[in-house]
Amino acid sequence: DIISRSRSGRVDIVIGTHRLLSGDIGFKDLGLLIIDEEQRFGVEHKEKLKRFRVDVDVLTMTATPIPRTLHMSLLGLRDISSLATPPLDRRSIVTKVCRYDTEVIRKAIVHELNREGQVFFVHNRVQSIERAAEEVRKIVADEKVRIGIAHGRMAKHELEEAMIKFVLGETDVLVCSTIIESGLDIPSVNTIIIHRADRFGLAQLYQLRGRVGRSAVRAYAYLITPPVKTMKADAIKRLRALEAHSDLGSGFALAMRDLEIRGAGTVLGARQSGFIEEIGFDMYNKLLEEAVAELKGEQLKRPPDTKLEIDIEIHLSDRYIPDRQQKVDIYRRLANARTLDDVENIRDEVSDRFGKQPQSAVNLFDAAAVKISAAALEIEKVKLRDGMVNLFFKEGRPITRNEVEAFRKGTDRPLEFSLAGRSQVILDLSQLPDTGRLPHLRGMLGKV
Repeated sequence: DIISRSRSGRVDIVIGTHRLLSGDIGFKDLGLLIIDEEQRFGVEHKEKLKRFRVDVDVLTMTATPIPRTLHMSLLGLRDISSLATPPLDRRSIVTKVCRYDTEVIRKAIVHELNREGQVFFVHNRVQSIERAAEEVRKIVADEKVRIGIAHGRMAKHELEEAMIKFVLGETDVLVCSTIIESGLDIPSVNTIIIHRADRFGLAQLYQLRGRVGRSAVRAYAYLITPPVKTMKADAIKRLRALEAHSDLGSGFALAMRDLEIRGAGTVLGARQSGFIEEIGFDMYNKLLEEAVAELKGEQLKRPPDTKLEIDIEIHLSDRYIPDRQQKVDIYRRLANARTLDDVENIRDEVSDRFGKQPQSAVNLFDAAAVKISAAALEIEKVKLRDGMVNLFFKEGRPITRNEVEAFRKGTDRPLEFSLAGRSQVILDLSQLPDTGRLPHLRGMLGKV
């Protein structure tokens, strides 16, 4: 009845599962498609739904966008909105990554039961879930603790009975599969133990962790893993990311980390993650960015291509920022900075995260600002050696009279202009200390 009414347009809103993808489902005039829990759908699923009508508006909702969707949003192919404000009185979930240790598990369960709460113990192997429940029973070693089992292969009435018992508080510890991943809101459950967390994806772990902490009570998530040396590198990255991002509303930050770990997938193909190996990820982003700007009729702002040759230290030292990945990210962002505001925003963020900057870091940001100001004046190369500055303009680019005056007003140091052939400005900063040369050059270019 619903199918026939949907085809004839006698239903305004249809709410359904993957059943809506079946061949016998049709719509007379589909205008809006809302996909909840987007990470559970593949590209083919979503495209099949869109094929019902070409001009369908699509709204996808998820706590952790898949890499492909997030990347398309960052490139401007899709709009994105982020809801970062948590419900009233919610507290962040304490997340701990630890090796399998029966004492850790026992203490976690006992601590929760002592404050009259309940526990999820996630074991995602149906074949051995009963053995896992028996193991939990031995670890707790208390006959009063009521332990239940729930997984997708149970008979419908058995699963329903197990879940009702747990919701009513008649079960203390529920040993379960990922069947609890979404759709559950039980405020009394504030500890979750995830066995073999290294086998789960980042979005899946985030969803599972979200099953606890749904009240004003502090919640705990224990990610149980085998020894580090037996785990894959990507699994370690995922677990570290989840442990680091335990604040409320951190789903977007985790999705960004997932994008870094797994790659962005393909825009036109069906892969929702993975790297573009043939041309390189950065080149792929640049080509895509150019294509999007062209289709939108926008002028694409490119990073400055001015070359710098300077004899002053410009780098982020290991002592200041020990983590190599963080340094690479900052260098990449500086290289892609288009405006002086971009540089200052990155400078402020680095100071806020890592404290007062050493001179080499100060020089780095000053050099980035010099590069942007020089590029705006069509200066092809900036050379600073032993206090002498040479600014080489692009071939055929003359220096105007107004610019000559602006250069003279922008500095009190000796200044020369070479207008024969390739235009050049020569500035003598040899009387200034090393620490004052880049700021002086930056100030002068800014005034011009």
